[in-house]
Amino acid sequence: MTDHQWLEFYDDHVPPRLDYPRLDLYSLLSQQAAASADRPAVRFMGRTLTYARLIEHIDHFAGHLSRRGVGPGDRVMLLLPNCPQFAIAFYAVSSLGASLVLANPLNVERELIYKIDDSGAKAVIALDLLSQRVDNLKSEVDLDLIVYTTLTDFLPLPLSVLYPLKRRLDAGMPAVRVERDRRTFKFKDFLKKTEPPPRPAIDPEAMAALIYSGGTSGVSKGIMLSHYGLAVNARQLAAWVGLEGGDSVLGVMPLFHGFGLSAGLNAPLLHGGATILLPRFDALGLVKAVHHERPTLMAGVPTMFIAIKELPDLDRYDLTSLRGIFVGAAPLPRAVRDEFERRSGAGLIEGYGLTEAVSAVACNPYHGLRKPGTVGIPFPDVEWKIVDLESGTKDLAPGQAGEIVVRGPEMMSGYWNMPEETARIVRQGWLHTGDIGVMDEHGYVTIVDRIKDLIVVSGFNVYPSEIDEVLHHHPGVAEAVAVGLPHPDKGEYLKAYVVPKAGQKIDPEEVREFCAENLSPHLVPEEVEVRDALPRSLIGKVLRRTLREEELARQEAERR
Repeated sequence: MTDHQWLEFYDDHVPPRLDYPRLDLYSLLSQQAAASADRPAVRFMGRTLTYARLIEHIDHFAGHLSRRGVGPGDRVMLLLPNCPQFAIAFYAVSSLGASLVLANPLNVERELIYKIDDSGAKAVIALDLLSQRVDNLKSEVDLDLIVYTTLTDFLPLPLSVLYPLKRRLDAGMPAVRVERDRRTFKFKDFLKKTEPPPRPAIDPEAMAALIYSGGTSGVSKGIMLSHYGLAVNARQLAAWVGLEGGDSVLGVMPLFHGFGLSAGLNAPLLHGGATILLPRFDALGLVKAVHHERPTLMAGVPTMFIAIKELPDLDRYDLTSLRGIFVGAAPLPRAVRDEFERRSGAGLIEGYGLTEAVSAVACNPYHGLRKPGTVGIPFPDVEWKIVDLESGTKDLAPGQAGEIVVRGPEMMSGYWNMPEETARIVRQGWLHTGDIGVMDEHGYVTIVDRIKDLIVVSGFNVYPSEIDEVLHHHPGVAEAVAVGLPHPDKGEYLKAYVVPKAGQKIDPEEVREFCAENLSPHLVPEEVEVRDALPRSLIGKVLRRTLREEELARQEAERR
């Protein structure tokens, strides 16, 4: 047991321990809806769903899913941006005892095929703009059910008419037409009244969501998150900032990501607040949403606030409704934090988390002692410590750098179908994060480096091995490695180093195009450098860090 020296720095409103009802997510939401029936639950581009209306939609949608064979133990993939349909589908699927496979709508076909095959998903709920991509999957994977929605399904008139027209004119694209067949349906049809589905008894420890993360081995891993773990993390986030029924959270972080799911959906809706959903981030759209919708809380990543800071007419917008902002994924430049706090009056509190623990497990206090450069102290019921890098078993004293290990009630159930990988990461109840940190005498931790070669690009976690794998499929590439380098706005950017096969020449731009065809946009390297050879260790391992150091030295020399 660690010495919980950090507890003395908790804000007065945050208890050292919290109560967590042992109920599934739908039951928790249903209880909250009964107590908050007429309160706004979801707000989206001028339209509001009350708790009563939200539950009605969820129940109807679940009924239609049940009639078409979705039930306990099934997996259903969501391919949706932040919109009311995500909330409805998420809680409807979980209410049936099935699990959500949360995927990035920007995933390319190769990535989707892997996730559907690996998870065994039998159904997909997707945005109609992705219909061509989903249609292309039908010959590769077995799907029993496909449900399409459009963003205009929940837009108020006349925006529901004008929005798709403007989008098509701007993009020069034809209208999207989805052909209905025996397994393809419209989302709106699933909102019509139907027989209530049978409500199975759901074990709170059962898997509610499966979120895929890149792997240092090059294999994407499905992270199993239980109803209980998701509810626990939502409760911790709400307690940390005192989230109550009168609060509204700006949901701009992607809901398919653990951070967005917990902070932007579960935390407000399980505590009587409202979520204001934005389908995507753009700096001007965000400040306009704050100005008009008046949210009190939000979660974001540093690149968002850097982009907002550079807006030319920022003074036109009133940001003072915000009182608290969770910031994660990468260090926040102090100048950016100070400027945004000055304009909004909100406290930007930096934290630390990982999907294996749903989202955040630690944060700087909301009111109390905030230490810039640190990721704060653990949430209630969470412990952490620093252990040696060699064995991972020796506790280190304050000031010594080592691996951060954490434990708490919100931790993942394990990696999907990967018991050996789970056992490697979770040892004696402690989750080994792969991050190197230093703890001070008060329990605050500063991130020093990463054991795993994680790169953070615009708030997205990028595992370079995933890019390496695609690069190695290029017909002209013999060897390749991707490296993360500092970027003033994105946090980091990707550069690929490639060695051509004997007798072949490689066009760097053609390599980038190859990556764009096989990777999500944020995974495509911005630069490609062709080399005769890559630096290696004595045992033959490519030295990614050496390439990074060489590039940083070159950039520094150019600045002189």
